[in-house]
Amino acid sequence: MKDERKIVGVSKTVFVLGIVSFLTDISSEMLVPILPLFLTFVLGASGEALGLIEGVAEATAQLLRVWAGYLADRFGRPKMLTSLGYGLSAIAKPFLIIASSWPQVFAIRFSERFGKGIRSAPRDVLIADTTDQATRGRAFGFHRAMDTAGATLGPVVVLALGWFVFGRAFLSTPGKQHEDIYRLIFIAAAVPAVLGWLVLQFFVRERPKPAGEVKKPTLSLAGFDPRFKVFLFVLAVFGIGNSSDAFLVLRATNSPIGMDLFRFLLVYVTFNALSTVVAFKSGVLSDRIGRKPVILAGWLVFAASYLGIAMSKTPTGIWVWFTVYGAYYGMTEGMLKAFAVDLAPTNLRGTAVGSFYTITGLAALPASVIAGVLWRQVGHSAPFYYGAATSLAAALMLAIMVRPAHRDQTA
Repeated sequence: MKDERKIVGVSKTVFVLGIVSFLTDISSEMLVPILPLFLTFVLGASGEALGLIEGVAEATAQLLRVWAGYLADRFGRPKMLTSLGYGLSAIAKPFLIIASSWPQVFAIRFSERFGKGIRSAPRDVLIADTTDQATRGRAFGFHRAMDTAGATLGPVVVLALGWFVFGRAFLSTPGKQHEDIYRLIFIAAAVPAVLGWLVLQFFVRERPKPAGEVKKPTLSLAGFDPRFKVFLFVLAVFGIGNSSDAFLVLRATNSPIGMDLFRFLLVYVTFNALSTVVAFKSGVLSDRIGRKPVILAGWLVFAASYLGIAMSKTPTGIWVWFTVYGAYYGMTEGMLKAFAVDLAPTNLRGTAVGSFYTITGLAALPASVIAGVLWRQVGHSAPFYYGAATSLAAALMLAIMVRPAHRDQTA
């Protein structure tokens, strides 16, 4: 499959998967800045409940990926799992329209993230199988850029829809009075999710590998060298402080900052726009200088932005540091996966990506639960001070303890 024709410097498969992620993330990011507000202001969920919902949802998505990655390696048919995952997520989202309690939202988020868990590692295998190591950073960076471009457009759609339908009422501080707005957004978000699934079905073609090329991996780390295992440990240290972005939403919209919904969505658009630009540039840069220095820089940006958000007392401060936070996403999301693939044997790429997601998933639940407790019991800045500290510790360990892959020795 590596002889596929190129579109904007990447294989056709990578390009089409970028379109799929673009559409899917329009849908997802229409919900991300809205759902925490719906939960807290309309359904009355506490900080602990929000942390539980988001922690379990993200942990589910991450933990399933190792099984999905293993199955992609085991049977050599990653498209089937990718399609199943995108389809399940598209079906689950519309049920938010009828949710009347936070446990119902919990069940819907669980189902939607279940789909994400099934699709992500097999999709990354499709990307890796159509690229070589010299251009893999570009491929993952392109995919991440398309992902974040959709994430940028999602809040823009929310802004346009809210203003067109509700006018000046959309400008008020978030509260229960926005319930009709939230439910309309839930309906609209289902449309691009379905379109993304259709694009995947009709335009991504999988060529099954010959039987002799499909090796039967075991679901273990036995086939990986120590560098990969140390890398997973460092990921866990970082992940234990990387709580759900729902707490960033609450930080911006709650006292003492109290941004109105319209202005916060503008901040969210700016955040995603910077992430989009940085993602592709970081991928190309990592092919030149190595993944490791790019990841290190991203984690340092994370620490700085979390400290800035923790200390901010004005909307301007949130605007600045939330935007800087977008650079962290662009610098690390695709690069961490590319680095994991670089450290893995060719026949264990799916398991490598799945293991990467599993470790981050194991950390996601306690990270968000801890953040919820700190939010309510200590103060609204506490989760961000905690996250900054763990990210600095992880960056130090990555710098000292993890040697890059052979192609990545410039790091």
